[in-house]
Amino acid sequence: MDQHAKRGLQVLIFPSNSFNQEHKTNPEIKEWNSKHRGASFNVFSRIAVNGDCTHPLYTYLKQGGILSFIKWNYTKFLIDRSGRVVKRYAPTTDPVDAEKDIEAELAKEVPV
Repeated sequence: MDQHAKRGLQVLIFPSNSFNQEHKTNPEIKEWNSKHRGASFNVFSRIAVNGDCTHPLYTYLKQGGILSFIKWNYTKFLIDRSGRVVKRYAPTTDPVDAEKDIEAELAKEVPV
């Protein structure tokens, strides 16, 4: 995905322990990602993605979709340059499988 960064793609990672899977502290998460990922991602602090404490970002991402909850970690969203959700991908979807959609979004004119 780094090859698309020059064209405006940013990958944002929001870890969550909503599935009792992410037990690391925020500093440990950032350190692990910097050592084990092949691309440079923006890694944020852990947030809740479901339930009463859902972070406002995920409230926004889930609105209007057929699923009003996040099924599992690694759910992915493609957001356009205006901040609208273009597509939601299942946790099992390999990010490479989104490349065609990413290319289509990057090919669009930048809004003024």
